[in-house]
Amino acid sequence: MDHIIIGGVAGGMSAATRLRRLDEDAHITVIERSGHVSFANCGLPYHVGGVIEDRESLLLQTPASLGRRFGLDVRVGTEAVRIDRARRVVVVRELATGAESELPYDHLLLSPGARPVRPPIPGIERALSLRDIEDTDALVAASGPARTAVIIGGGFIGLELAENLTHRGIAVTVVEAAGQVMAPLDPEMVAPVHDHLRASGVTLRLGTSVTAIGPDTVTLSTGDQAEHVEHVDADLVVAAVGVRPDTRLADDAGLRTGPRGGILVDSRFRTSDPRILAVGDAVEKRDALDGEQVLVPLANTANRQGRMAADVMAGLPAHDRPVLGTAIVGVFGLQVATTGWNEKRLVAAGRPHRVIHTHPASHATYYPGAEGMSLKLLVDHDTDAILGAQSVGRDGVDKRIDVIATAMAGGITASALADLELAYAPQFASAKDPVNMLGYVADNLRSGVTRSIQWHELDDALVDGAVLVDVRTRQEHEAGAIPGARLIPVDELRQRLEEIPAGPVVVHCAVGQRGHTAAQVLTHAGREVRNLDGGYRTWLAGTSARERVPAG
Repeated sequence: MDHIIIGGVAGGMSAATRLRRLDEDAHITVIERSGHVSFANCGLPYHVGGVIEDRESLLLQTPASLGRRFGLDVRVGTEAVRIDRARRVVVVRELATGAESELPYDHLLLSPGARPVRPPIPGIERALSLRDIEDTDALVAASGPARTAVIIGGGFIGLELAENLTHRGIAVTVVEAAGQVMAPLDPEMVAPVHDHLRASGVTLRLGTSVTAIGPDTVTLSTGDQAEHVEHVDADLVVAAVGVRPDTRLADDAGLRTGPRGGILVDSRFRTSDPRILAVGDAVEKRDALDGEQVLVPLANTANRQGRMAADVMAGLPAHDRPVLGTAIVGVFGLQVATTGWNEKRLVAAGRPHRVIHTHPASHATYYPGAEGMSLKLLVDHDTDAILGAQSVGRDGVDKRIDVIATAMAGGITASALADLELAYAPQFASAKDPVNMLGYVADNLRSGVTRSIQWHELDDALVDGAVLVDVRTRQEHEAGAIPGARLIPVDELRQRLEEIPAGPVVVHCAVGQRGHTAAQVLTHAGREVRNLDGGYRTWLAGTSARERVPAG
C-alpha cells in the first residue's frame, strides 16, 4: 500500500508514525514544504524570547531519524503542487531545484495546517508571522536590533509573543481591533488579564486598528475620523491576527469545504473523495455542545485526529470525537484557560444558562504560597449540563480546567462536580477543591436553595427597587464599595434585619461565600433575596472592563 501524507507537523506526523506501527509493509511518504518536520510549534514563541535557548530542542525528529526508526520517506523542502484524483497521483515539486515528479497513492492524507491571516494593510509585507522554524529564525534575527515592536492581534500567539519580546527588552504594543484580548474570555474574566499585561509593561491598544505600516512606525486608528489617527514606533511588526485553514490544495482538487471555510470530512476523516483523508487545522470539526461545524486550531486535536486517521487508513474502526476547544496560555506568569462555550456565545445563541463565579485559592491558604484564581462555570439552565468554563490565576488553573473539560466529555453535570474525588494535600488543593465548590454552588442554584444575580444585571435590579446590602467588614467597604450599598456585616445581620427596607434584597461580599450565608439568613427571615454572584471582585472586574476607554 502506498500512503502519502502532506504536512509533516502535528497531525501529519502523528498519522505517519501510527500508520507505521500498524502496518510494517506499507510505503509511507511524508511531504513537507518547509525545511523541518515534527517540530514543537507551540514552543516557537519561547525560543523567540530566549526562554528556550537551544533551537535544536524544538526539532523533535529529522527526516533521517524518522527514516531510521519508522522507515518513513520524509521529503522536506518539497511542495505538493496538485492532486490528480482520477489517476491517484500527487504531483510534487522540489523547491530547491524546481523538479517535479508524480507519487502514486492508495490513500492520501492532507494535514497542511492553517495559514496566518495577512490583513490587506499598506506595508503588510514588513510584518512577520510565526508558523514554522523559518518564521522563528526570521523573528529572532529581526528582534535582535529592535527596541520597539507592534503586535497586530491579541489572541494566544499575539500574547505569547508580547511576553517573549518583552523578555528581550523590547517595548511592546499590542493592537487589537476588538475591545479585549483573548476573545474566548468573557469581559469580567479578561479584565485581570488586561491589568496584568499593562503591569508587565505591555501597552494595550484595544478597539484600535492598524491602517498602515511604515518603515519604522505603524499608523493606528480608533475610529472613522481623521483626528483619531496616530503613529506608533515599531522597529518590528508582527501579524498575529489569526489563522485560516490552508485549503488551497483541496480546493484545486475539487474537494468539498464546509461553512467555516475548512475541508469538510466525515467522522472517519474522509473528504468528499473517500481515498483522500484530512486532519488538523485545515479541517472543520464538530462542536461538542451543538454539533455544528467549527474551526479549532489546537495541537491536541490535530495530533489525536492524525492518530485516528491512521487507524482508518489501516482498516481499523476509528471515529472522530467532538471538540470542546480546551486551551490554556501563559501570560507573564498568569495562567488563562478556557473550555466549551463562553457566555457571549450562549447569549448570542439564545441558550438559557446559569453562571457561577468563584475566587478560590490554588491550595489550602494556611500552606505557604497559595495564589488566588478566578473561575467561571456556565451551566445549562434545564439539564444542569456543563456548557463551558474559564479560569484565570497564577497557579492551579490548568488542573481545574482539565478536570472540568474531562467532566464535560464524560457527561458529568455541574452539580455532580461536588462528588468528584480529587487528590488533596494542603500544598496542592483544599479539602474542598475549587472544582468541588463549583459543584456545591451549582447544586444550590439547581435545587433553589439560593438565587443569584450577575454583575451586569445589578444596575437594572437596583433601578427596579432592590436594596443592595454589603455584608463585608467595614474596612473592606471603606476600601471600595458598590455605589448605593448599605453596609451590614454578615456577623451583625441577624441583629440588624430591621434596618433593611421592605422589598427585594441583593446581598454581596467579596467573592460570594459570605453573601451566600447572608442570603440564607434573609431567606429564613422571609425576605426575597439574591446573592451577587462572585461578589464585589467579579462586579469590579466586569464594570472596569465595560467602562475602560478602549485605547487605555
